[in-house]
Amino acid sequence: MRGATFTRHREIAWRGGRTTSTSRLVAEESAIALTYNGSTHAVMMGTPADLEDFGVGFSLTEAIVDRASEIRSIELVSNELGLEVRMWLDGNRAAALAARRRAISGPVGCGLCGIESLEQARRAPSRVDGRSTVFLARDLLGAMQALSPLQTLNQQTRSVHAAAFWHPRNGITLVREDVGRHNALDKLAGAIVRDGGSARDGAVLLTSRVSVEMVQKAAMIGAPVVVAVSAPTALAIQTANEAGVTLLAVARDDGYGVFTHPRRVLLPEETASRAGF
Repeated sequence: MRGATFTRHREIAWRGGRTTSTSRLVAEESAIALTYNGSTHAVMMGTPADLEDFGVGFSLTEAIVDRASEIRSIELVSNELGLEVRMWLDGNRAAALAARRRAISGPVGCGLCGIESLEQARRAPSRVDGRSTVFLARDLLGAMQALSPLQTLNQQTRSVHAAAFWHPRNGITLVREDVGRHNALDKLAGAIVRDGGSARDGAVLLTSRVSVEMVQKAAMIGAPVVVAVSAPTALAIQTANEAGVTLLAVARDDGYGVFTHPRRVLLPEETASRAGF
């Protein structure tokens, strides 16, 4: 199931010193309920597309399941209020979720609404695999530059985030977009798993800032490198350091910053000699 991702709306525009009556494409935003075994767990505002990916990815990054195979089935249901992603878990996972039952109601960009304790907000991150793969910094920057033309919804609306997976041999293999940056990353996580792949040999690319929950989600799927166009928060840097995630941020045409675990990134020779890492 895929709802409309954008619609056309009329606008009175003032640009170039004059007023015109025109129209523009606007991204859709829908209420999306994530339910498990008949009970609603989360209601998020998001783009009504790639919802199977969203359900699987959210389940993995929020530690509701350890493996996608623990989700027995997924059903998408639409009604006048929004959409439901109905998931059924196997017996053990269903019992574990019932024990920690909580409800989240979150607006776009809010990934921590509805939590019950400070411990949930600051959960210990998963440790990523410490393998010795090294990425060329120029390749990661090139990947970020290659992402923009692949953001089809953003090209039309200029109002959505993207999360993408890049592999050093295959380039950008998956892109997911959403009005919510957390949702985009969850959709990417689900897409990687449903595609039969793994995030352990590549990098997650983000068109948003890097907050702590973005690092937590990337670590949950084992991504060793996260590259973002905007700056990280201090807690995101701390969490990436604890999780063993290499964090590149402020990755733009003029360069980038490496904030954690630089051993995975081969910097240009003239920069590496002065980096002091």
